[in-house]
Amino acid sequence: MPAVPDDLLKRLRSAGQEHVLRWWDRLSEDERRELTGQLQSLDLDELARLFAQRDHVYTPPAMEAIQPVPVVPADSPDNPRYRRLGEEALRRGEVAVLVVAGGQGTRLGFDYPKGLFPIGPVSDKSLFQIHAEKVLAIRRRYGAAVPLLVMTSQATHAPTEEFFAESHYFGLPKEDVHFFRQGTMPALDLATGKLLMEAPGRLFLSPDGHGGTLTALASSGLLAQLQAKGIRHIFYFQVDNPLVKVADPTFLGGHIDKRSEASSRVIPKLGPTDKLGNFVQLDGRCSMIEYSDLPLEMAQQTGDNGRLRLWAGSPAIHFFDVDFLTRMTTGAGMIPLHVARKKVPYLDETGRTAKPQAENALKFERFIFDVLPLAERWAVVETSRREEFAPLKNATGDDSPKTAKQAISDLAGDWLEAAGVEIPKRPDGGAVVALEISPLFALDSEELAAKVDRDAKIDGPRYFE
Repeated sequence: MPAVPDDLLKRLRSAGQEHVLRWWDRLSEDERRELTGQLQSLDLDELARLFAQRDHVYTPPAMEAIQPVPVVPADSPDNPRYRRLGEEALRRGEVAVLVVAGGQGTRLGFDYPKGLFPIGPVSDKSLFQIHAEKVLAIRRRYGAAVPLLVMTSQATHAPTEEFFAESHYFGLPKEDVHFFRQGTMPALDLATGKLLMEAPGRLFLSPDGHGGTLTALASSGLLAQLQAKGIRHIFYFQVDNPLVKVADPTFLGGHIDKRSEASSRVIPKLGPTDKLGNFVQLDGRCSMIEYSDLPLEMAQQTGDNGRLRLWAGSPAIHFFDVDFLTRMTTGAGMIPLHVARKKVPYLDETGRTAKPQAENALKFERFIFDVLPLAERWAVVETSRREEFAPLKNATGDDSPKTAKQAISDLAGDWLEAAGVEIPKRPDGGAVVALEISPLFALDSEELAAKVDRDAKIDGPRYFE
């Protein structure tokens, strides 16, 4: 019977974690191999430090220290120059696209990776297909490779790879589509700091947060590969937003012009309690305060124009400088881990699964916005919900398939109307019928105007492809 590796046994005993080997003798060879791999990857000293921070309570900065973040307006007079700079970078092949796609569609009543969800209001195309076709359209327009990086999780990795393969990568070269798994962290018992077990041969592991996207990109080797290929900028977004302007050249050009290490899109909040992260300025640095951490008194403050003082909400759309990400994912520059108290089912001493009724465990996550204050040079650029933000979160109500499909139709209607096509609209400006424009037909309103028949009659659902 294979023994526990001596160095591992010594580390576990030193850390007081040898209980994880309680069922070693019962495990199959494959189970021992899996458990050994999980244990050898752990930084037990770091886990001990995190456990020691379990009682730390987040304290928001003093109100006088929080300032509105300076924002480049959507109608900046520099936009034509920014667009030119961005298009030149795209033609040089300096841009990669990263989509965060580790989540399941559970809240949508969809038992698959969320990226597989059919969201096209006419085509029924999946989120993945819509995003991949935007990348393909960019490649065709600028005549250069644009690698697509798909961050998955343990739960979504295999079905996501299979979906792309069955779909022939939606026309993208297979060698330019890269899948990498989000990192995981073990859970610790809240009272003792002991590692919790999910099964006799398996630790309880959970995803390490959206900030783990960046550390996983580095640990997978992809970040170094991109750097070696001359990629200088990575466009980051979440899979559940079908409206996102993938690698928008104007946004990219502003990022380049300011030599920004981290550039972020913002949208105006709908109200003081809008559930978006709040972009703010702290000590001259770009920072973010979660909506749940912003004091209501501060969230409700308005300026002389009546607008919310802290109006800039986050749609989770960024451009990152590759050299900056390399620094942020190595050595002392690593993105910090945050501690959260959660209810976690675990294997008790008898080998049975215990399902706690109260918080019993510590989980650890990295947040993408923790890198923002570390950027020496940064930019915050305004966009609008109607143009670029229609998240898919819930089965019904707000941020649901119904609202996302309507947003896709509304944007298509705006483009068609700008091209001179008459569109049946509701009093609120929404499209009456389902409309959709394939990225492969038109990537933006200007391209649509050059292709569409202005005399086209729109009296029912219409898909332009």
